[in-house]
Amino acid sequence: MKIKPLSDYILVEPIKQEEVTKGGIVIPETAREERAIRGKVISVGPGKLNEKGERIPVSVKEGQIVIFKKYAPDEIKIDDKEYYFIREDDIMAIIEE
Repeated sequence: MKIKPLSDYILVEPIKQEEVTKGGIVIPETAREERAIRGKVISVGPGKLNEKGERIPVSVKEGQIVIFKKYAPDEIKIDDKEYYFIREDDIMAIIEE
């Protein structure tokens, strides 16, 4: 199934915090974040319209890893898999590797 967001919405697959750091330190459950704040962009909308009716394209692309505000996304489930819908304004950064 392919989902195409509308306006400036972005469909993101959340990336949960790892239980063990790269250095081998185990993060206890009490210290882990319940909700993801990072995710992989799955699909993007065409962008929102400005006052003149011109479309402003979304600045993220499919496949990028983004950091977003913790309580901004709306959660949905598709085929028992969790995804987030996020507005472009709620994305704070793109992670470049």
